[in-house]
Amino acid sequence: MAITVYVPRDTTALALGADRVATRLQRGARARDVEINIVRNGSRGLFYLEPLIEVDTPDGRVAFGPVTPGDVEALLDAGLLEGRQDHPLALGLTEDIPYLKRQQRLTFSRIGITDPLSLEDYTALRGFEGLKKTLALDSQAVVDEVKTSGLRGRGGAAFPTGIKWQTVHDQAPGQKYVVCNADEGDSGTFADRLVMECDPYMLIEGMTIAGLAVGADQGYIYLRSEYPLAHAILDEAIERAVNAGYLGDNIQGSGRAFHLEVRLGAGAYICGEETSLLESLEGKRGLVRAKPPLPAIEGLFGRPTVVNNVLSLAAVPFIMDQGGQTYADYGLGRSRGTLAIQLAGNVKRGGLVELAFGTSLIELMEGFGGGTLSGRPLKAVQVGGPLGAYLPESQWDNPVDYEGFAAFGGVVGHGGVVMFDDTVDMGDQARFAMEFCSVESCGKCTPCRIGAVRGVEVIDRIRAGESFDKNLALLTDLCDTMVDGSLCAMGGMTPFPVQSVMQHFPDDLTPRQAVTAGGTTC
Repeated sequence: MAITVYVPRDTTALALGADRVATRLQRGARARDVEINIVRNGSRGLFYLEPLIEVDTPDGRVAFGPVTPGDVEALLDAGLLEGRQDHPLALGLTEDIPYLKRQQRLTFSRIGITDPLSLEDYTALRGFEGLKKTLALDSQAVVDEVKTSGLRGRGGAAFPTGIKWQTVHDQAPGQKYVVCNADEGDSGTFADRLVMECDPYMLIEGMTIAGLAVGADQGYIYLRSEYPLAHAILDEAIERAVNAGYLGDNIQGSGRAFHLEVRLGAGAYICGEETSLLESLEGKRGLVRAKPPLPAIEGLFGRPTVVNNVLSLAAVPFIMDQGGQTYADYGLGRSRGTLAIQLAGNVKRGGLVELAFGTSLIELMEGFGGGTLSGRPLKAVQVGGPLGAYLPESQWDNPVDYEGFAAFGGVVGHGGVVMFDDTVDMGDQARFAMEFCSVESCGKCTPCRIGAVRGVEVIDRIRAGESFDKNLALLTDLCDTMVDGSLCAMGGMTPFPVQSVMQHFPDDLTPRQAVTAGGTTC
């Protein structure tokens, strides 16, 4: 009987040599006259161990990692194919790896376990059970279940998903749409990509349930163009789902329809904003729309449209299968369910961590991340993407939840956690925030378009020691104007990281010191 070996095929594993590892495993097994079956599964999200190789044994899967192509021969000699663990890269049973075992995986329960494109694997682990239950309910009952779950948008604004669905549901019958915002562009984020590359049917199921709930028969996945592997996997998964009757004109013989297509993004960060995304999806330049009207009333092509993030839609199959209350039993306060935290930056153990809301930042960064890769002390952490505040040590004990973070000016956003050690220059980080906005602004409103450019200039003057107090006051006023006057979150949130540096790391905004061969001079 062939021995089953799992070699991940997501973008991170491939970048680290997973294809070459698979080739050498096949060649080494053949040389030893051992029959193996290599399954190209998705990543478990433990990026610090990629490529993570798993071997099926009677006791469960045994993991080895991180495995380079050069490690394969020694691993085979040490009995990898028999599940023996006489090698430094042996990690024991995969499910017992502390980083994975301590998580609460609801949305990501299947990643790394299945072949992403296998319908058999997906349905064997309760895939499409939520859809089947949805087909037995009327649309209002589905919306009510999502409301009960407390699910909120995982893309940034954290708006209640059920309320958004209810608004679209209540619009007059006619053409409606479901749009998935898969334009994942925040620094340090990769959870959307893992969903699409490692468990694509979950997103397809979630979008189909959304369509049935609000009366939409057409969906679009707006995918960032930098994700070619996710694009290929989604296209193949959609085709297989259509052929199996999970998409199309007659879903599982119900007589109800939902169609789904992938559309590539325009390569602009601003297209992560929902109205700019809709403009781009219509074939126009990605400019932010004024609101009202809301997309739920006049969205794509002027029709009622659900616009949700990948993680929001990916949570729906679990909610419809296990019940909204089961999902709501996880979490803290008004932040219900679980959050996909992505540990990145200067981190020893980077990867995906799914936990119920309420875990502290320090537990995430030290307990899971293991501190900095450099081994130096942590100085700051940015949560919520490039527009999130930089948080000092005094705020690391706070539980991660929407209201708690908002109380001190923090942003949960998409769950990206980017860590910095004590060598970081926070003045440079403040400047980067303004520079990022000046590059990525759609240009429609003055506070964002002009304010970001002036912000870079003012910070440069502050750091050069030019009229320090006056320019610091000017920067304060400029940030206030951008927050209050910008049309969307791009300009409205750009000051958050700058203001956090001014408040918590003021010494890093003092004039730079010039270093010369003869010593240090101002």
